[in-house]
Amino acid sequence: MSVRIPRQPNLLFVLLLSLCAVPPLAFQANAQPDAAQAKPDAAQAKPDASDQEKRQQAVTLFSQSKRLEALPLLEELVQKNPRDAELLVALGASLIDHAATLTDPDAAAKERFRARDLIQKAWALGNTSPLAENLRQLLQDLPANGAVRFSNNPAVEQVMNAAEAAFARRDFDEALTIYAKALELEPTNYSATLFTANTYDRKNDFARASEWYQRAMRLDPDIETAFRYYADMLAKQGDMAKARSMLIHAAVAEPYNKIVWREIRAWALINNTAFKLVYLPIPRVAKDEGSIQVSGQPPQLLTAWRAYHAVVADWRKGGKFEKQFPQEAYRHSLPEESEALTAAATVLQTLRQDEKSAELVTGNTVAGLLLKLYEAGLIDPYVLFSLGDEGIARDYKAYRAANRAKLEEYMDKFVMPAPPGK
Repeated sequence: MSVRIPRQPNLLFVLLLSLCAVPPLAFQANAQPDAAQAKPDAAQAKPDASDQEKRQQAVTLFSQSKRLEALPLLEELVQKNPRDAELLVALGASLIDHAATLTDPDAAAKERFRARDLIQKAWALGNTSPLAENLRQLLQDLPANGAVRFSNNPAVEQVMNAAEAAFARRDFDEALTIYAKALELEPTNYSATLFTANTYDRKNDFARASEWYQRAMRLDPDIETAFRYYADMLAKQGDMAKARSMLIHAAVAEPYNKIVWREIRAWALINNTAFKLVYLPIPRVAKDEGSIQVSGQPPQLLTAWRAYHAVVADWRKGGKFEKQFPQEAYRHSLPEESEALTAAATVLQTLRQDEKSAELVTGNTVAGLLLKLYEAGLIDPYVLFSLGDEGIARDYKAYRAANRAKLEEYMDKFVMPAPPGK
């Protein structure tokens, strides 16, 4: 049974969009100066001059997004050099483009499965480039039948397949015409809207691309893809500030999607800055007074950490979780962690007002950061972004629906601050 991909955008929008798009920020930031100059695997025979020339040609075509043209060269080169990890990734990506042109679903699925195997092999050989990592992540989610779905409406599905085939062939005008037909049948189809935007992007019609990316964002602001691809286009135009804003929106849309964070890391590298991995390692406090110093904390701060652990214990063993979530078995939750951190922050705030302990509070990294989060009113976003395990993640959707602006503020102030002077 095929998965309805619009509700699981990672597979669809990267496999059938990013592989045909301009190289994303992550590729730009991490690409080697010349892939053709990559060192060959030690186990390989040194390629002759003819193979080196073919390799250069294949890499050039691939970098120009001419994947179908690169495909036969890549096939030949990989057959001769099956441990060339760079070419394995390029071949896998090109096979996904080729799959879009096939009218036989079984044949298309076979191409995708082969691409998955090639990417996995490249990863095992040490290729951890953003493209390889993204493809590996996404192809692992490929459904058992290898199908990629655009709509539950068979008529829309047929039209979209035709549009994707035209796009893969780089017949962008034809693709736009067919996407428009899909939107006539299903005006709220996210895939057709987003793919229209990306097609205009590929044609360097940035004004129309911007309009259509924004349409996709409005259709479903809880899918990261339109924000991320708009950020790529803006970066290509040199508007790094607006690209940053779009990546913040992408992170709020899908904070647990690793592809978003790879893109943010790439933006930071390009802009000679870094995004911040915000984390508060709350010290453990032993019950045995003789063991208190094991925590390595000044005794004055122990009351704050005790307050944190007391709240956690109440949620886990005192029945508080059961009262708030009577229909669920215990899980780690946003309310638990937020209340516990707030309890500690309240104690720290009091300690900071006492001149005897103020310097200990401000000089402690964990205490200082916790107070900043507390006083900014951003403890909840911190918990959801940095502590988002399987339990806490279940609270994200409802929180985002009511507090999107707070999530964006947290990203802006604490995680992805603007580069100095910008």
